[in-house]
Amino acid sequence: MKRGNPWLSVLFWIFVSFLTLFPIYWLFVISVKPAVELFSAPEVILRTAYWQNYIDVLNDRTLRGYMLNSLIISSCNALLVTTLGFLACYALSRFDFGGKESIFFWTITNRMAPPAVFLLPLFLLLTQVYRIGNFTLLDTRTGMILVYCTFNLPFAIWTLRPTLDGIPKELDEAAFVDGASSWKVITEIVFPLCRPGLAVTLILTWVFAWNEYLLAATLTNFNARTLTTGLSEYITTTGTSWGIMAAISVFTLIPALIIFSLVQRHIVAGLTFGAVKG
Repeated sequence: MKRGNPWLSVLFWIFVSFLTLFPIYWLFVISVKPAVELFSAPEVILRTAYWQNYIDVLNDRTLRGYMLNSLIISSCNALLVTTLGFLACYALSRFDFGGKESIFFWTITNRMAPPAVFLLPLFLLLTQVYRIGNFTLLDTRTGMILVYCTFNLPFAIWTLRPTLDGIPKELDEAAFVDGASSWKVITEIVFPLCRPGLAVTLILTWVFAWNEYLLAATLTNFNARTLTTGLSEYITTTGTSWGIMAAISVFTLIPALIIFSLVQRHIVAGLTFGAVKG
């Protein structure tokens, strides 16, 4: 298409953008319509906005608590996963030991399995293994942070491994010759070069934890319930509050859209090209 008619390429990307953005637009339209108008006149073009759904969501103390839980769980999990993934990839990249590639492949297999497979084992772990007196990690923020590590940590290792492999070992060796310690090499040489990759990993794992529904709906009840699970509370036997659910969905989209808009700033190629100390 680049060598042919440029308008064909423009029309193609307009069509792709329309397919991608229309569901988000339709979600917003549903969120600003009252229930009567939503079922009687489901027009695609938005003519008047009904903001009461957003006001009800913001005034709901329970939903604000769910949003706080989502922010704490997703942020702490992203920081923990990125830190552990960075240290694990450093070991896999810098040290030679038997079964290294097998360990790397084993961590990826945890990501391949569907989350529903881990529901029963995780429930038993949170209720029995991690019992401290009468206290368990079930329905706690700490428990959900650890649960999300099961799926996000393999992804972080898989994402950061190429970044660490792309940093020449000669940089570490030169620093060791100059008298630097292992910790100083990690923090002052390897870490700055990995910052773009770490930023991307942090952002993506944060979004994964923020959007997760199945595990949060099963392993939480009220104390650690997240915003995405709050949607199910508006599906009752008397009816479904589609406007409120759409408004909550818009609130869950806003942080993810902001985070994803920052990803492109950190995707940099060839950071270590020519960085080997001569």
